[in-house]
Amino acid sequence: MILAWAGALLWPAAFAFWMWRGIKTGRGPGWLSWLAIFLVTAAWGLGVRAFLWEPETLIVRRVEVVSPMWKGEPLRLGVISDIHGAGPHMSVGRLGAIIEQMNSERPDVVLLLGDFVAGYEPMADRNAGDNAAVMETLAQLAQLRAPLGVWSVMGNNDWWYDGAAIERGLQGAGVKVLENARVRIERAGGAFWLGGLADYESTRAQPSYGQTLDDLPDGDPVIVMSHWPDVFATAPDRVAITFAGHTHCGQVNLPLFGRLMHASPGSEKWPCGLYTEGGRKLYVTGGVGGSIIPVRFLQPPEIGVVTLRRD
Repeated sequence: MILAWAGALLWPAAFAFWMWRGIKTGRGPGWLSWLAIFLVTAAWGLGVRAFLWEPETLIVRRVEVVSPMWKGEPLRLGVISDIHGAGPHMSVGRLGAIIEQMNSERPDVVLLLGDFVAGYEPMADRNAGDNAAVMETLAQLAQLRAPLGVWSVMGNNDWWYDGAAIERGLQGAGVKVLENARVRIERAGGAFWLGGLADYESTRAQPSYGQTLDDLPDGDPVIVMSHWPDVFATAPDRVAITFAGHTHCGQVNLPLFGRLMHASPGSEKWPCGLYTEGGRKLYVTGGVGGSIIPVRFLQPPEIGVVTLRRD
C-alpha cells in the first residue's frame, strides 16, 4: 500500500517538475516526449484504479436461482466471502460499511464463506497488534442481521493462521460455524437443511458431502456452503445449490486475456458467478477482500444476494 501511494504521488510531482523546467528554460516537450507523457499517464491511471480505487469499491450482485431441488417459498441469501480482515483495503471501518450494505438488503440468512484473515503467517508468528486487528474483524461480524441466522465455514487462510482461534472469534460474534455438519432451519415458508463443508487445509477433516448430508430424509431441500469451488465436482444431485468463494473472481480480469490468477483447479473451472452442470447449481462469489497483492481490476469486491426459487 505504501508503494502504491508513493507511485500515485510520484508521477504528478514528476510531471509538474518537468513542465516547470520546460517553462523556465523555454523549451517545451517534443512529440516523442508528449507520447511518453501520454503512455506514462495512462499506466499511472490504470495503476491508481487497480491498486487504490477499485479495491475500495463494492458492488451488490443480485442473482435469482431456480432449482428443481428447492421446495417451499423463495429464500433470500446474503453471501460474503474472503474478507481478509486486517489486510490491505480491509479496515474495520470498511468492513462496517460492507456489513451495513448487507443488512440493508434484508437477507433471510447470511452465509460467510471463509478466509476471514489476511496473510499466510500463523497467529504465533504475528505481533500482538496484528492479532488484535484480526479479532476486531471477527467481532464486527456481530453486526450482521438475518432472521434465520449468520452461518459460516472457514477457509485456508483461517487454518494457516489458527483455525481454532478463528472459530472461537466467530462464535463469540454469534456466527455459527459448520464443518462437515448440517443444521435444519425452520421457517414459515418451509424448512430446509444448511450444510457446511470442511476446508481442504483444515487440521480436523477434509470436505465431504457424504459426511455432511449423511442420513438426511429423502426429499428435504438442502443448501451447502464451502470455501473452495473445487468441491462442486462431487456435489450430489439432491443439493439445491452449493455456495463457494476462494476465487476472488481472479481479482484481475483483463480484456481479451480474461482472468490471469486462479487459486485452485476449481477456481479456474468455476471462477465467478452461477454455474449449472447436470442440473446441479453452484454460485461462486468474488469476495470483498484481496490476496497476494492488493489489486482489483475490472473485478470489484462484491457481496451476493441470491434468491433461491423452485421450478
